[in-house]
Amino acid sequence: MINNTIFPVYLNNIGGFSQVSSPLEQFSVTTLIPINFLGLDFSITNSAIYCLLTIGLIVGIWSIISLNGGLIVPSKYQVTTEMLYDFVSSLVHEQLGPTNAPKYVSIVFTVFLYVLVANLLGLIPFSFATTAQLVVAFSLSFSLFIGVTLIGVVKHKLHFLSFFLPSGAPIALAPLLVVIELISYIFRPISLGVRLFANLTAGHSLLAIIAGFSWTMLGVNTFFMTALATLPAVVIIAIFGLELAVSFLQAYVFAVLLCIYLKDAIELH
Repeated sequence: MINNTIFPVYLNNIGGFSQVSSPLEQFSVTTLIPINFLGLDFSITNSAIYCLLTIGLIVGIWSIISLNGGLIVPSKYQVTTEMLYDFVSSLVHEQLGPTNAPKYVSIVFTVFLYVLVANLLGLIPFSFATTAQLVVAFSLSFSLFIGVTLIGVVKHKLHFLSFFLPSGAPIALAPLLVVIELISYIFRPISLGVRLFANLTAGHSLLAIIAGFSWTMLGVNTFFMTALATLPAVVIIAIFGLELAVSFLQAYVFAVLLCIYLKDAIELH
């Protein structure tokens, strides 16, 4: 949880210190409905609401578009969803092959769609970016990591341990290699979650900083500063377009890495 913080900013043209909200304030988790049971906190927060909203939007929109199997002459929305599914399906088939891919297309597509919709929801002004919360990003990455590991263990039993010793490696180096491979394997979900969290947080913070800078310039009652304030506004539009691309890119990267981890668990080395 990131607390609301205030930092002083010196404004030369006003001649004093002004209290400005931190750009990190947009990531603050706020308790909406406090619920405590047996000493455990089950409170409903803005983060939980937006997670449920993301799931509701995916299920609702997809159900409406694919009602009764979809239209014979597909609408543009149906074409878009089918293109997204074909895109992810081809990605999974490319990574896992035609034999294993059909089993895992649904889970990879679900993860891709959730991350994409959550990212896009976070770009709506005054909304909340759940994927910019470290706990949400880690919940996704660690749950998938545990699932992928279980798939490997169920499929290969004890032979799964050979994953931590590269084939052809000298026996004398086995203790060192096993430790390195184990640490590398454990850091997979950490890097996956941090990558999503860091990219979304950086982009949203930059938008907030530039927007605050533009608003401050507009608050100075001079024609020159008001005209100059249009420059940050143009930069905001450009960065917003970049953030749209990042939203798709991060969902794609998340899906690709999930496919790679699945391939490693299924095929080992």
